[in-house]
Amino acid sequence: MSTTFKLDTSTSRANPTPQPMRRLTVPNIRERKSDGVTREPLVMLTAYTARQAQLLDAHCDILLVGDSLAQVIYGLPTTVPVTLEMMANHAAAVVRGSYHSVVVVDMPFGTYEASPQQAFESAAYLLKISGAAAVKLEGGAAMAETVAFLSERGVPVMGHVGLTPQAVNILGGYAARGRSDVEAEKIVSDAMALDVAGAFAIVIEGVVEPIAIEATRVVSCPTIGIGASAQCDGQVLVTEDMLGMFERVPRFVKRYEDIAAIIGKAAAAYAEDVRGRKFPGTDQTYQPKD
Repeated sequence: MSTTFKLDTSTSRANPTPQPMRRLTVPNIRERKSDGVTREPLVMLTAYTARQAQLLDAHCDILLVGDSLAQVIYGLPTTVPVTLEMMANHAAAVVRGSYHSVVVVDMPFGTYEASPQQAFESAAYLLKISGAAAVKLEGGAAMAETVAFLSERGVPVMGHVGLTPQAVNILGGYAARGRSDVEAEKIVSDAMALDVAGAFAIVIEGVVEPIAIEATRVVSCPTIGIGASAQCDGQVLVTEDMLGMFERVPRFVKRYEDIAAIIGKAAAAYAEDVRGRKFPGTDQTYQPKD
């Protein structure tokens, strides 16, 4: 049985109530793809808080504590300013709010690129503080040595190729990758290098579809697409994007709800009641006892 906390929504407090099921593991995710085939695609969404994790957990195989929290939570222009402490704190909340999904946490820019040893120290900190099961890092062949170093030392690694947001200053923006033959070949070779190095899964982001299909075909581990192809072994989206929390979202996002409009409507109704002295009413105040 899981020993993580169940969030009691009646009191908004975390109570250590075990759930009657086991949490998925990294090997479970890796084994979903067998002989190049993934019969049941992997479902991954981002999560940054305990309550969000609780709502998403039953429907997902993986919860990603993405460094996209830079824009989504903190209003930062890119993911570059994110720190280890920010990621560890949000990942710990997601672990507390879930009991089924594998929790993967992004390694922030500047915390793993210098050397495999730096990457191990950063990853060890994240996993110790948060209780997450694995880390994700960006980069292809250049990161293969690091992926192998971490994997050999007990740190499961999810790779990330194609459009890599932490490299936005080098890439010059968030345009789709793989339109040239040279770039397309590099994306596929990057995925292969990470696979050989021991990555248990690889995110393929923002690439032209044939490249995503080819990368998925040539690697043994599952691929998880975002702006890639339905033929990837799984899919991920930023939860706030697919819920319609922002006016502008990437082309590859499908909006499944318009939560921003719902929140705005509720806030407007509340403001009207407050200004009209209709709230709080008798049901929301404490009256003298008879």
